[in-house]
Amino acid sequence: MKRKIIFLDIDGTLTEPGKNEPPQSALKAIRQARENGHLVYLCSGRNYGMLSPLLAYPFDGVIASSGGYILCGNQVIYDNPVTKAQQEKAVRLLEENGVFYTIECRDGSFTDSGFKEFLAAHAAEGANSELLRWRRQLESTLNIRPLEEYEGQPVYKIVVMSPTLKQLDQPREVLKEDFSFCIQEPDQYGFVNGEMVSRAFDKGKGVKRVCCYLGIGLEDSIAFGDSMNDLEMLETAGFGVCMENGSSQLKHLADDICPSVSEDGLYRAFLKYQLIN
Repeated sequence: MKRKIIFLDIDGTLTEPGKNEPPQSALKAIRQARENGHLVYLCSGRNYGMLSPLLAYPFDGVIASSGGYILCGNQVIYDNPVTKAQQEKAVRLLEENGVFYTIECRDGSFTDSGFKEFLAAHAAEGANSELLRWRRQLESTLNIRPLEEYEGQPVYKIVVMSPTLKQLDQPREVLKEDFSFCIQEPDQYGFVNGEMVSRAFDKGKGVKRVCCYLGIGLEDSIAFGDSMNDLEMLETAGFGVCMENGSSQLKHLADDICPSVSEDGLYRAFLKYQLIN
């Protein structure tokens, strides 16, 4: 079989959301695919620092920060944080509209303490109490630190948590030339979550940059994802697969759907597409 290059989202695809340990079946699939001569890349919205637990496993490269920072082997082939002016303008508009946010640098993330304060103030409401516990666990697992510890490092991406969609109207309109907004449907807790990504890059552009650098045609690439922030990656790759546990909207747009991450989805998909024997 002709050599393929495989791009894997992490949360909800390679691992359960927010976790750092892939199922053994996924690790087996990756190992066998590489033994068969295929290349396997992580392609994640996580910054490089958040990827460190997963880099203990053998991957051929990394697309981090939704395409803003790319490594092929040990070679950095793309590194493009937002400008300071873009960052300051975005933060000001989010704060003016009561939108909570996390800024993601290359090696660390810093979250608006106001979000946890808001949840704590409304902890009597069962959903907020549960979300507060989840946020604390997530921040501990992924080493997300308080915004007060931020020391001016370059920023690649901004994650937003908004009580309402309307509060994002002005930031989306004013910042639309500099940032694309990937807004998720309101979650079970009622919050609107999303990502602000520089127009200069996205996961799809990251796939193109890697394939171009390696001299591999896009038709020989296959991508796996689960949420709408994976859309450009799935559209750009020669073949795009959505996890069964993924977004219903993405499922309609993907070339195929494979079993969920909790049902050995990657291993079963690698078998189906003859990436492994």
